[in-house]
Amino acid sequence: MNTKNLLEIMKAISEKIEEEKDTLTELDNAIGDGDHGINMARGAKAVMEKIPLLITKDSGAIFKGIGMAIVSSVGGASGALYGTAFMKAGDVLKGKMELSPEDFLAAFSASVTGIKTRGKSTIGEKTMLDALCPAERAMREAIQAKKSLKDALLAAADEAEKGAERTKDLIATKGRASYLGERSLGHRDPGAVSSSFMLRAMADTL
Repeated sequence: MNTKNLLEIMKAISEKIEEEKDTLTELDNAIGDGDHGINMARGAKAVMEKIPLLITKDSGAIFKGIGMAIVSSVGGASGALYGTAFMKAGDVLKGKMELSPEDFLAAFSASVTGIKTRGKSTIGEKTMLDALCPAERAMREAIQAKKSLKDALLAAADEAEKGAERTKDLIATKGRASYLGERSLGHRDPGAVSSSFMLRAMADTL
């Protein structure tokens, strides 16, 4: 993957989030503040505006720039968590113009670790990690099996969607949804769903 591919992926993610903002809002209306779709769409708009300024940059700078755009435009925990994810990926990819599957895995793993640390959370707590952790594992297994980055991303997207669906069976213990306790059962976590949308956009674009 080169930086041109990477920017195309960022554009596709932004378009997917804008397309699905009503779905994310509906999910968040059930167990949160009802603003996840609005906030994520605002972030997508900021990313689209940032992309033209990143055309000559290396992969690390692209991820850092996207992360900063998200932090400065997306409210609530989502902005901090997604912003951290992109910036941690940027740290790993500093100076790289071409990315191997192993490079992309290292960046994705750093993103997931960053979210765990920033959110003080882990898998099983009805958060975006319930999509991202299975996705990271699937990507790792595919790359270790010497599959292409496209195949690895397709596997990751599949597992992210399954993980997001499984959040219906979890009781939230983090964030606004945790106030509902058992009443959060039966609802998908908005962050897990937005994470799965982003991974599907990456895979489809590649």
